[in-house]
Amino acid sequence: MLTALFPGSFDPPTLGHTNLIDRCAEIYDKIYVVVAVNSQKTYSFSADERLEMMKKLTLSYSNVEVVAWDKLIVTFAEKVQAKIMIRGVRALTDFNYEFELSMINKGLNRNIETIFMPTDPRYFVLRSSAIKELVRLGGDISEMVPEIIIEEVYDRYRSKVKNRR
Repeated sequence: MLTALFPGSFDPPTLGHTNLIDRCAEIYDKIYVVVAVNSQKTYSFSADERLEMMKKLTLSYSNVEVVAWDKLIVTFAEKVQAKIMIRGVRALTDFNYEFELSMINKGLNRNIETIFMPTDPRYFVLRSSAIKELVRLGGDISEMVPEIIIEEVYDRYRSKVKNRR
C-alpha cells in the first residue's frame, strides 16, 4: 500500500490545497492530511478549527484521513509507515524553502521521500496572506477558498479587522 503525507498549516485551507489532495487521492492508496500544530507560530484559526475544516473538505475521499500533529512530521510518517511526503510548490521561492525542509527531514529519516507537486496554474498566486488582505479590503475570495468553508474564513478575518479598529 502506497501511503503519503500532505502536511501543512492550512490556515486557512485553500482551493490549492484541495486541488493537491484531489490529485494525490488518484495516485496514492492512503493520504494523511497532517494539520501542523506549532506553539511557536501564530495562526488565524486554532488547530481544532483547521482540523475540522480539513475534515469537512475531505469527507468525499475514502482514502484520505485528516489528523493534527504537534511533533516532527517524520515521527508521524514512521508511526503510519508512510514513505512519501507531498509538498506543493508554486514558484522557485516555494521550492527553495521546501527543498531545505526535505533535506532536514531526509537527515532525520532517510526512508522518507519528498515529492514536489507543482500547483495547478489556477492557484498559482494563492497565499493565506493574500486571502487575509482581500477580506480585510472587502474583496472576493470565492475563487481562492472552498465554498463550504468560505463563510468561516470571511467571519474570522472580518472579526480581526473589526477588533483592530
